[in-house]
Amino acid sequence: MGKISYYTEEGLTRLKAELNDLKTKGRAEIARQIAEARDKGDLSENAEYDAAKDAQGLHELKISKLEEVVANARILDESTIDTSQISVLSKVKIKNKKNGAEMNYTLVSEEEADLKTGRISVSSPIGKGLLGKKVGDTAEIKVPAGVLEFEVVDISR
Repeated sequence: MGKISYYTEEGLTRLKAELNDLKTKGRAEIARQIAEARDKGDLSENAEYDAAKDAQGLHELKISKLEEVVANARILDESTIDTSQISVLSKVKIKNKKNGAEMNYTLVSEEEADLKTGRISVSSPIGKGLLGKKVGDTAEIKVPAGVLEFEVVDISR
């Protein structure tokens, strides 16, 4: 059994759409490439055919992995999130104790993470370091550049 992952409804819908796209358009495109390569003659010395078959294998592997992710996905109900401590889908405001910079993040699953929009993965060093913290707590988080200290300023959903 695969690892259970938690998603927003929007995130799971996006994953399902990607899976559907891979199964329909992706498979059709690879089948077209294989047919095109097959039409070029002798298959024993046809590099294009070999490349298309390799691409097909990788494509099917990607579909298989995504099917497993979708099968083990669970939707989190944002209304049931406990805002007394940081958990998945918590919106947090943290303050870097060294330079006073404040940052706002939403903790999400690895597949939904997007730093540009302030969505960080719960499996990232900062995400892991913040999980379970409460307002006023200090999180010492080990990152590649050293150890950072953050104070939890606010938790919401």
